[in-house]
Amino acid sequence: MSWLVSLLVLSALIFFHELGHFALARLLGVYVEVFSIGFGKKLASFRALGTEWRIAAIPLGGYVRMKGQDDSDPSKTSPDPDSYNSKTPLQRIMILLAGPAANFALAFVLYFMIGLGGPQVLSPVIGDVVKDSPAASAGLQKDDRVLAVNGRQIETWDAMSDIIKNSGSAVDMTIERGGFVQHVTVVPKMTETQNMFRETVYRPMVGIASAGVTHALDLTLLQSVGYAAEETWEASKLIFLSLEKLVTGAVPTSELGGVVTIVKITADASAGGWMAVFFFAALISVNLGVLNLLPIPALDGGHIMFNLYEMVMRRAPSEAVLMRLTIAGWGILLGLMSLGLYNDINRLMQ
Repeated sequence: MSWLVSLLVLSALIFFHELGHFALARLLGVYVEVFSIGFGKKLASFRALGTEWRIAAIPLGGYVRMKGQDDSDPSKTSPDPDSYNSKTPLQRIMILLAGPAANFALAFVLYFMIGLGGPQVLSPVIGDVVKDSPAASAGLQKDDRVLAVNGRQIETWDAMSDIIKNSGSAVDMTIERGGFVQHVTVVPKMTETQNMFRETVYRPMVGIASAGVTHALDLTLLQSVGYAAEETWEASKLIFLSLEKLVTGAVPTSELGGVVTIVKITADASAGGWMAVFFFAALISVNLGVLNLLPIPALDGGHIMFNLYEMVMRRAPSEAVLMRLTIAGWGILLGLMSLGLYNDINRLMQ
């Protein structure tokens, strides 16, 4: 059942991406011939709004085929006023951006619903205290609850950690211990540690670990909007940073995952309830939005690149160049998908 949920989630994310393209194309007067979820052999279809809506056999993505646009053969264009290529480069870019924009908007809505539901966060309760650390020297103890740092009220462990990480000097910590409140001054020490990408970094640290206590955030409607905006932004930054680390080699290619990993993570999340499913769906939706903006000819970003070229140079790239770049783009995309699938199989075997 959990795998079925994950496939439905992935299909929904693809549907919203393509719906963004479809909606703006129709708004700008472009005829959409096919709206497909999946690639390959058609399993089922129906006609509505003048478009053929399909479900195809390979659930690795989707596409909308607009009149005058064919990724398999860029030379197939149409002079009709309701065709994609009859629109201005700016209008085409707007259509192309609508897909990733739909993914970011969907992620925002999902995070907003999580905010209304009361997301679980780590409480600022101290677990282990490292021996001979600044925290130990200052007298911090296991089960101390941090109420404020430098006068700023603290609700989550991450908020406390961020203040300490960005501090340049001693921090004043207001703690609750045994029903009594007291102030403790701690001087963070530059310590060698590893970030989420397993890179060695140096950060100001005090030598405490979380007790693993969690609580639900009680957010108002307006606070939920802020929470959704912040989470969408942070997820976008994380994915851009992950891509940068992958390209520079800081993250090995063995960490790249494919559709099997996405399905497995979502399936695992479904066991944790709707909030966990929404969280991973939002993250994957942002991922789809970011990846489709990459300047690879087979993706939205590649087509945006071609249209920007036409805007600047006042002429479209030649058909020969478009064909070569499109083939190269599909080669890169299929290579990445194959690598992701290879890593997926390796992980399953292990």
